Amino acid sequence: MPQRLIQLRNEDDVAIAAEDPPEEAGGGVPRGHKVALRDLTEGQPVLRYGQVIGFAARDIAAGEHVHLHNLEYREFDREYRFAVDAAEVPLVPESERDTFQGYVRSDGSVGTRNFLGVLTTVNCSATAAKQIAARVRFSGLLDDYPHVDGVVALTHGQGCGMAPDGEGMAVLRRVMHGYLRHPNFAGFLVLGLGCEDNQIRELTEGLELRPGLPLVTSTIQELGGTRKTVAAGVAALTAMLPEADSARRSTVPADRLILGTNCGGSDSYSGLTANPALGDAVDRLVRQGGTGVVGETPEIYGTEHMLVRRAASEAVGRRLLERIDWWRGYTARHGGSMDNNPSPGNKQGGLTTILEKSLGAVAKGGTTPLADVVEYAEPVRSKGFVFMDTPGYDPVSVTGIVAGGANLVCFTTGRGSAFGCAPVPSLKLATNTPLYEHMSEDMDINAGGIADGSATVEEIGEEIYRRVLAVASGERTKSEGLDYGEEEFVPWHLGTVM
Repeated sequence: MPQRLIQLRNEDDVAIAAEDPPEEAGGGVPRGHKVALRDLTEGQPVLRYGQVIGFAARDIAAGEHVHLHNLEYREFDREYRFAVDAAEVPLVPESERDTFQGYVRSDGSVGTRNFLGVLTTVNCSATAAKQIAARVRFSGLLDDYPHVDGVVALTHGQGCGMAPDGEGMAVLRRVMHGYLRHPNFAGFLVLGLGCEDNQIRELTEGLELRPGLPLVTSTIQELGGTRKTVAAGVAALTAMLPEADSARRSTVPADRLILGTNCGGSDSYSGLTANPALGDAVDRLVRQGGTGVVGETPEIYGTEHMLVRRAASEAVGRRLLERIDWWRGYTARHGGSMDNNPSPGNKQGGLTTILEKSLGAVAKGGTTPLADVVEYAEPVRSKGFVFMDTPGYDPVSVTGIVAGGANLVCFTTGRGSAFGCAPVPSLKLATNTPLYEHMSEDMDINAGGIADGSATVEEIGEEIYRRVLAVASGERTKSEGLDYGEEEFVPWHLGTVM
């Protein structure tokens, strides 16, 4: 009994099994894995998405399971043509644009949530910061301030044992600056130990924050110890609450949204369902004048020749290739390579090579021109589709994207990632129906209907886009209901630990 297969392009050499093999078949290809559509000879490039995903490691017969045992990664030459597919995007007239209910801040930036934050300069102040946030959160104080979404402690493992003027410190401070400027925060306590490399004075010196943002800075050493620090921190946040609670949502156009995208725990359905549907939602937002951000440079590796074709200019395309070259050197210095991917879970879900994974991941960026390429945690200032250079590790990637200004995140998963990113709401998109049903308390949207044949990419894309507007207006996501987001603040750690 043959399995139902999904073939994307006529030229593809493989299709995806859309269902488990029937028990009476006595074998077959697992659901989500690849099936050879024709005989393939050893060394032959194998196509999926109309692109090379690897090379046959031996002769493969039509109908055979194609995976780690007979498909391998190899380098091959690609043609780089810049800006040839960068057609201008027709924007929806301003008078007809969609809207959402957001917090308009004093500098004109727009938030989707209204939090107070405790930001640590160093790991040594993390425990005190968490105690401060927990005291306020569980004290009952917030019951009197219904327009404050909560208090989030942003802690990390860095801030000392690193060169004060090195690359690692520069990246850490860029992340911290991005969070201090983020419109989802109504006020901040910045807490240090006192003797760390990442001194509060150097962190905040010359930093332009929006007018009127409450900001209190202190260190454990100057306050006289942990108990006094916690008491002082609780008092500082308590004093901020009335002003934070005075914020109200107002109607703003959808072009004020910066939508961060990420995929984690991917499977072979990711590039068929959730990722292209999210790309469709990004296209809809871009046509509204908004912004969609894609990151995870190691997980678009092998698709850069496709992205530079969409670059708004050759200079934008060159910036992307420069980041790819940086990653090649970075992985080589640490004894790795760009093809040390996918992860064990990805492979179990049917992904075989980094090329196949990247071709699915890049679909999150939709089809519009690549407007800009920015470095990790740099402010995203361009409208349209923007690429940010981030690692593939989910919390590190999203931390950088949020620091860049994303005020909402969509996260696709095929294996079942558990994720949130306070202070920014994160919508979870399941790539397949069994996952959505199995982890229904964590998943917000089921894109599996695309593979099941009950929905189209465009229909799910419209659903995602409408949910984005609703969540931006205050509708809570599953991860927010589960209190995810605090531990997922993970700045990229670069440089030597001394």
